[in-house]
Amino acid sequence: MKRLSSFLVALILTLATSLSVPAYAGGKPEARESATERGRVRAPLNLAVLIQDDLVARVGNELKLTREFIRALPEGSRVMVGYITSGSLQVRQPFTSNLEDAAQALRIPAATTAVSPYNPYVEVIEALRTFDAQGGQPNALLLISDGLDTSRGADYASAVNTIDLHRAIRVAKERNVAIYSFYAPSVGLTSFSRLATTAGQSALNRLSQETGGRAFFQGTSFVSFNPYFEQLRRTLNDRYAPVS
Repeated sequence: MKRLSSFLVALILTLATSLSVPAYAGGKPEARESATERGRVRAPLNLAVLIQDDLVARVGNELKLTREFIRALPEGSRVMVGYITSGSLQVRQPFTSNLEDAAQALRIPAATTAVSPYNPYVEVIEALRTFDAQGGQPNALLLISDGLDTSRGADYASAVNTIDLHRAIRVAKERNVAIYSFYAPSVGLTSFSRLATTAGQSALNRLSQETGGRAFFQGTSFVSFNPYFEQLRRTLNDRYAPVS
């Protein structure tokens, strides 16, 4: 009973601190924007896009939106594309100012446990070290992951307090990189365990909040990245290109 009560408290705290992404309503002004305009960021930035390779197959359906977001970044932006897969970071495209090359580097996730990483944060650290902390424009990392790290145990408290998660936060601060995260389930535990999903989302939320970014998810389900990208664009503009 004590374990159940602790879990319920943790679940309530997670739902309270997570970013609620509203459904897209046709009557709002934003709904009349084109897909390109909804994904346009006003200030150039250095952006690394990292995708966990064992995410469920339907994440592949979101690649079109991800490519549109990359292509719509302002001139001067630099983008890296990488995949977190079975203990290594697969860099598909090193940092480049050719946004079309970066967009085309995206591929459908493998969606199999054969490529499941030990945990996503080891590869996040590796990607963070490719950033120049003294660069002339903002650094940001978009992590598309289930956020789950069971290296210290499968219970909630352990999964949101791992060594590699703490290291990722520290390195991001050292490199001046804000981490933004989209939650999506993997083909492993987070595809069928609500507890694993909650732990993964809480870890992503902690990673993003403590590095100056934001975590994007809605409940414990995953439908589309469309509302996430809309919120991400507004968040980046509010931070880096405020309207005078």
